[in-house]
Amino acid sequence: MAEASGNRIHVLDEATINKIAAGEVVERPASVVKELLDNSIDAEATEVRVEVKGAGTELITVTDNGRGMSREDSTLAFTKHATSKIGHIEDLERVLTLGFRGEAISSIAAVAKVYLTTREKGSISGTKVVVSGGSIENVLEVGAAPGTTISVESLFYNTPARKKYLKSMRTELAHITDVVTRHAFGHPEISFTLISDGKVLVRSPTSGDIFDSIVYLLGSESAKKLIPVEFKSDIVKISGYISKPELSRSGTDLQYFFINGRGISSKSISNAVRLGYYNLIPKGRFPVAVLDLELDLSEVDVNVHPAKRYVRMSHEREVCDAVTLAVENALKAEQLVPEISLPEKKPVQAVFVEKAEEMLEERPEGTNEPNREEKLELEVPVPENKISPLIREEEEPYHFTARDTEKRLKRSERVLSKTPKKPERAPTGLDKARIVGQVNELYIIVELENGLVIVDQHAAHERVMYEQICDISSSGWQELITPVTLDLTSKEKVLLEEYIPYLEEMGFAISEFGPNSYVVTTVPALLGKMESAELIHDIIIDLLSTGRVKNDTGMFDNLCKTMSCRAAIKAGAGCSMGQMESLLKQLDMADNPYTCPHGRPTMISFTRAELDKLFKRTG
Repeated sequence: MAEASGNRIHVLDEATINKIAAGEVVERPASVVKELLDNSIDAEATEVRVEVKGAGTELITVTDNGRGMSREDSTLAFTKHATSKIGHIEDLERVLTLGFRGEAISSIAAVAKVYLTTREKGSISGTKVVVSGGSIENVLEVGAAPGTTISVESLFYNTPARKKYLKSMRTELAHITDVVTRHAFGHPEISFTLISDGKVLVRSPTSGDIFDSIVYLLGSESAKKLIPVEFKSDIVKISGYISKPELSRSGTDLQYFFINGRGISSKSISNAVRLGYYNLIPKGRFPVAVLDLELDLSEVDVNVHPAKRYVRMSHEREVCDAVTLAVENALKAEQLVPEISLPEKKPVQAVFVEKAEEMLEERPEGTNEPNREEKLELEVPVPENKISPLIREEEEPYHFTARDTEKRLKRSERVLSKTPKKPERAPTGLDKARIVGQVNELYIIVELENGLVIVDQHAAHERVMYEQICDISSSGWQELITPVTLDLTSKEKVLLEEYIPYLEEMGFAISEFGPNSYVVTTVPALLGKMESAELIHDIIIDLLSTGRVKNDTGMFDNLCKTMSCRAAIKAGAGCSMGQMESLLKQLDMADNPYTCPHGRPTMISFTRAELDKLFKRTG
């Protein structure tokens, strides 16, 4: 028998182990910020300051006024699985702190250069620890303010593969902004400040009232449309705010859930909130929600995810039922008739002048923070020309009149007639088709010479619009009669600044109009008359929510796809025979008529032979 050539299984060295472990905890700069904020909160800090450079890849500094650490603890903190928060396995059943594994600091230090300066309250001097690549290089006695400051430099400097997969600087900064915002909502008693390259992005109030945080972080316009939630059952206490049906989003990006002060992600709770609205908001729309759930610690398992974003609840179904009931009760108790604000005809210049004068007014002495009523008045006084219906059918997210549909189709037909048709593709046969009719205000049935075709009207028009929007030369712009204001979160503002040049190239005119507000004065002509803040907001937010593109080409294409999807006629739009003929004519002239920009088919065909086979008419 031949001798073994050697062991194939071997023990990894400590440095490799630490880098692998760090990959589970430290995914991106925002992960570092999250872990350090958790530590500051656990240290009972009342003020936390986050400063970043280069979206956190160059430098992340978190400073707090918490308890601080002794010299011994400050060095032990860099040892894997060293923690002051639990001592035995039984402690995992009742975790009171945000951190508990003792992995965060050591994991961060494994992939960055870390400088920790700390001083316990009551101590004469502090301690500075210098760590590089997981190894402690120096420990010094220094003068320091009470609390802790941790600086993380050159993140992923020794793991270039991890750094390569980071997104754009704006996207990474947006993730950091989101992390700080979520912590501010979860702990309104703590003041959080985020500074990026010298610019303040987030500064939360210190009143301890979650509503104050909502006003400052989401904007007064959103805060005006929120209603309080208070509910208590045998297993859970629920408090917070949800939006009236008139305020909804195309995604769940403005849903913030907390269990015992811990920020979590939960599809179950999100679905429970949505169920509480039943048919008060249309399909595909999601309410804004900031909810804190208080559960017995033994009912929650927080040790199920490396980054602690998800938890397991012993009675999840009962908790979700309680969330749904809490939402239903809050909505029933509130006057839900949407307000109608008639637009006051003012030139755009007048609106800007009035806002500038309002911002220059000095506040009386001793009023650093406005009260609740004043906060709601700190809104951009630009009237909205829209009425938000209370109840819409599930199958009809948007209502389009016949006149609206006609305008959209004629507009795209005019543009297409000026665009030279590109050859070299298989003919669709739609030029010789006979339209049979429309089914469910969604599908167009078309008879061909040797079979039939079913056309998805939204996907088809989306393809047509996409090709037109991509051809910038064929599109102009139109000025809005009433400028539309956009109240953005700090995260959205960070992302928008990256997209503004491309939006302007497309025909949007967007300018800053306050701390977290922008005003839109023109839109691309292809989008027609769009003075609905909700629709314009959705186009921009859909664009920002992807956060996946790094280059100009990808960003431009992403913008074109978003605009075409929002501008196209929707399911539920009834079409006349002339409108259907116009759409098929435009689709037949498209460069790629067979799929929408997202890859879904625009049409499905059946030959006569296939139909005969389906009906078993073949011999």
